[in-house]
Amino acid sequence: MARGWESKSVESQIESAHSDRATERKTSEEPDSLEARRKRDSLLLARKRVLDQIQSASDSRYREMMERALADLDRLLAQSH
Repeated sequence: MARGWESKSVESQIESAHSDRATERKTSEEPDSLEARRKRDSLLLARKRVLDQIQSASDSRYREMMERALADLDRLLAQSH
């Protein structure tokens, strides 16, 4: 039983090492695209949060401010393409 557990542990370590190497290759090959993807993901999350705030806003001035923020985020997302 211990032998089976040990071999699974070794197999897991080998798979982890292969995964780490693949990740290193991806990040070292495309640091600019990785940063661009992170920025875009951040903008998309912010956009979703602003949309949620617009939907739940009861104050018209706050809603207008959030709509302007949404327009700015949409502009930044269009530029990141």
